Amino acid sequence: MSLEALIFDVDGTLANTERDGHLVAFNLAFEELGLDWVWSNELYHELLDVTGGQLRIKHYLKNHKPEFTHDDLDNFVASIHKLKTKIYVRLMAEGAVPLRPGVERLFAEAREAGLRLAIATTTTPANVDALIANTLGREALDWFEVIGAGDVVPNLKPAGDIYHYVLEKMNIDPKNCIAFEDSHNGIVSATDAHLKTLITVNEYTNSHQFDEAIVILNNLGEPNKPFTMIEGDATDATFVNVDYLRGLHAKHC
Repeated sequence: MSLEALIFDVDGTLANTERDGHLVAFNLAFEELGLDWVWSNELYHELLDVTGGQLRIKHYLKNHKPEFTHDDLDNFVASIHKLKTKIYVRLMAEGAVPLRPGVERLFAEAREAGLRLAIATTTTPANVDALIANTLGREALDWFEVIGAGDVVPNLKPAGDIYHYVLEKMNIDPKNCIAFEDSHNGIVSATDAHLKTLITVNEYTNSHQFDEAIVILNNLGEPNKPFTMIEGDATDATFVNVDYLRGLHAKHC
């Protein structure tokens, strides 16, 4: 049993898209539609417990705007989310959100080592395309054997559907993979698919529980900017590279 593939979540894992992209885009969409809704960073922290933008809006209305009514709520929420996605893509094109430390380097090293790459996320395909194309170049979309995103599965994270989908498309045993996540919902989803998971937390998820994680780090690190080990086995490594991942895999998977 050897390490063959790396499967990545997107929002919060590859980039701080939640704070610098999605939250900004939601508020700009509300403003453009003449809605008096403003999501603060603190409120968005709470709303992130709900995966999927449309479900997040509905949760907000139910719990924070119970007086709000609409004759066709589903289509209304879908229209808000469509505008929000358009704005998010524009923000990505403007370079609003860089990749997190170590992400681009790890992609390059993994490809050189012959590891297979895939994405498993509940954000929309357009959001994935926008982030990858505007940080790594559009050709980088071809680095990923499978991009599992959006509504290709019936149930969003924390359900394991998206990881099961990706594993099936790759025709690979989860024992030969490592997943990369940043949230409790994410690791629950990956664990449901029998994947071992490396966690890199962010400001929204640093208080989450990650009981099944093989290691919890603040980020992937760079040779000149070491990661901080939050939880995991002692190591001489200071940044996540292929050798480090192979060692983790041999010990935990």
